Amino acid sequence: MRIVSTIAEARGAVRALRTNGRSIGLVPTMGALHAGHVSLVRAAREQCDAVVVSIFVNPTQFGPNEDFAKYPRTWDADCALLESEGVDLILAPIATEMYPAGASTFVEVEGVSDRLDGASRPGHFRGVSTVVAKLFHIVSPDKAFFGQKDAAQVAVLRKMVRDLNFDLELVVCPTVREADGLALSSRNRYLSVEERRQALVLSRALQRVEERVAQGVLDAATLIDDALAVLASEPGIRLDYFKVVDPDTLEDVADVRNSALAAIAVFVGPTRLIDNAVIAPPR
Repeated sequence: MRIVSTIAEARGAVRALRTNGRSIGLVPTMGALHAGHVSLVRAAREQCDAVVVSIFVNPTQFGPNEDFAKYPRTWDADCALLESEGVDLILAPIATEMYPAGASTFVEVEGVSDRLDGASRPGHFRGVSTVVAKLFHIVSPDKAFFGQKDAAQVAVLRKMVRDLNFDLELVVCPTVREADGLALSSRNRYLSVEERRQALVLSRALQRVEERVAQGVLDAATLIDDALAVLASEPGIRLDYFKVVDPDTLEDVADVRNSALAAIAVFVGPTRLIDNAVIAPPR
């Protein structure tokens, strides 16, 4: 496994990996890796000849009062994990490599970037789109792998790929959960024992929506009320949003007769957590 820290090194390493027409899979991360990231790496290994993982805590996707400074950084453990998974290349640039002095160009996906997390975290998806576009240009992957847990991010990036004609396939892998239903997240490290117990209400609320849809309830407002009732049973959390939206546009839908996304964000103590479920009516 090779580790590079500059764009020039990364491009040279990718050229070497591409010998004899080998395909490249890219897994963009901010480090603090867990089993969810491993699932992306394994999917990339199965579908591509070589795997590149980026580790970069991207400053432009954090707001001024968010957790950029304390975001978990576990470099040694991350490298050991990726080596054990057979990753070919790690790209771990510093901020000035990705954003050189005087850089003033950003990628903004209008409309969809202002919904869900984009509404709660203004500018967040501009930072995500910009850094991912840069990674796509640097690595030129055949496929890029992302997790369903970040469904709003996936919607933004899908539109960016379409609009900017990136020659790659965006692959979305299922959310990985703990046995009790908690979606894996690097920010779970922030939770106390009690906060972690409280956080289980996210998956319970989504499960309630899925149960109601299975019973034939298709009205989005009713499903949201059912989810909010579950969330209200856990006074230790603060709701950011619970919405039922179109998975591609992230716009609110009136019902779930077609596939929809139930998306949730809450604060558990000071920690903001997200989760979601794709909702399809019974056939």
